[in-house]
Amino acid sequence: MTIVIEEMALGGSGPTVMVKDTIDVAGYPTRASSRALQDAPLATRHAVVIEALLAAGCRLTAKVGLHELAFGTTGINHYTGTPENPHYPGRIPGGSSSSSATAVAAGLCDFALGTDTGGSVRVPACCCGVFGFKPTFGRLSRAGVMPAQSSLDCVGPLAADLPRLIQAMQLLDPTLRPLPTLTQAPRLGVIQVAASAAVTQTLDALLAASELPQARVQLPSFDAAYTAGMAVINHETWTACGALVDSGLVGADVAGRLRAAAQTDAADLAAAETVRARFTAEVDAALQHCDVLVLPTMPDYPLAVADAADTRAVLGMTALVRPFNLSGHPALSMPFEGFDGLPVGVQLVAAKGADESLLAIASELARRLAAQGEPLWNRC
Repeated sequence: MTIVIEEMALGGSGPTVMVKDTIDVAGYPTRASSRALQDAPLATRHAVVIEALLAAGCRLTAKVGLHELAFGTTGINHYTGTPENPHYPGRIPGGSSSSSATAVAAGLCDFALGTDTGGSVRVPACCCGVFGFKPTFGRLSRAGVMPAQSSLDCVGPLAADLPRLIQAMQLLDPTLRPLPTLTQAPRLGVIQVAASAAVTQTLDALLAASELPQARVQLPSFDAAYTAGMAVINHETWTACGALVDSGLVGADVAGRLRAAAQTDAADLAAAETVRARFTAEVDAALQHCDVLVLPTMPDYPLAVADAADTRAVLGMTALVRPFNLSGHPALSMPFEGFDGLPVGVQLVAAKGADESLLAIASELARRLAAQGEPLWNRC
């Protein structure tokens, strides 16, 4: 069950879209699935991304739920409810864009909008077996998106298939150029990361089946980038939402994270910015020698809902996505299944501004794998 916050019927007769409830739609409140914002005023104007979709003739059908205040990775919400994972019942839907992912997985819309500050589009896309895209930081306007100020957050689409995801980006970003025609096989830089045997074996099998040239890549600051990204998101989320804690209306899990986030100090942020510069340079350098970087979206299968109650304890599920929020590179999660029939995301990362190339390379990878006719990659 997708958690629908507000039903609506805005726009034309084009693709149907559901919208995460951190994105302003004029005439509707933006509550971020939090009791603390239950009395939020109606938005007086559309977010820029909503204006773009309406101008393109899209039809907005609903605002949908999320992990409260977009500050969690599981999608569990004790106030609005936790959406059911359509493809993998009993498993978490992922967060924070939980209902955006379940809506497209259930076929309720052509695509949905989410936001990604530390993996919040790519993680639920992986958990629910759909595509999720984080554009280059700044590629899509965040005007009218909560929180108002962020150095990490990006609006991004989720869709059940790659053509619809590409269509979504074309509608969201009128400056998006036609996808380039690949004149040679793209070169893959495979990042060495810690992941479960099941996830690693799945990725290795997919890459071998693609028959694309690949090389191993080391990013020495990868783990430090995860920690730095946590420091930045903690500071920025506390700045945006910390005042809500005293209301007593924020869920216990998120309130606990916010109180911990308040401990982030100036030294933590200065250290994080040093790591940001160093890690960004490492990614840029790696992409001089390959067309995209490849790694899993999540280090293991999604947890069962019953095992994911402690929000802080499960933050490690974002270990492989959060670094690219810090650096600002575009990243795409493609849905596959492991040998156990559970979801495995393959994450592709490209140079800043190379969103079109990233989508073209993803299309080529999907084409090659689909040609194999194996169940392992039947979700492309």
